[in-house]
Amino acid sequence: MTQDRWEHFEHEADIGVRGISDTLAGAFEQAAIALSAIITDIDLINDKQVITIECEDSEDALLFTDWLNALIYEMAIRKWLFCRFQVVIDSGHLTAKAWGEPIDIEKHQPAVEIKGATFTELAVTHQAGLYTAQCVVDV
Repeated sequence: MTQDRWEHFEHEADIGVRGISDTLAGAFEQAAIALSAIITDIDLINDKQVITIECEDSEDALLFTDWLNALIYEMAIRKWLFCRFQVVIDSGHLTAKAWGEPIDIEKHQPAVEIKGATFTELAVTHQAGLYTAQCVVDV
């Protein structure tokens, strides 16, 4: 039974995202869902199209912020929202697929614009068989 889940946590004027899974890649995927859920109800986003994202860093925590910032960049330049993710991490190299669709203001009613993932409360941990990846994002 998978224990994959995501959650938000409060942090002053910004918001934290946290992904939890039995794999590191799964935790990154769940945090990406949390990121999208800051903007809109995740169930409103259709997985119509897919893009590929790659990033690399030898430290898991830095790879995590690279991953979230790459997603934020893609959302901004494409004007898309994403709802489903498939992440593969191999020796500090992340390759991911992100499924989503162009933003429709009426349908998605975006609440905020995310500016970036920060190092605030940044942590990637592995305890009791679960990986947790989290940080605060600037909104």
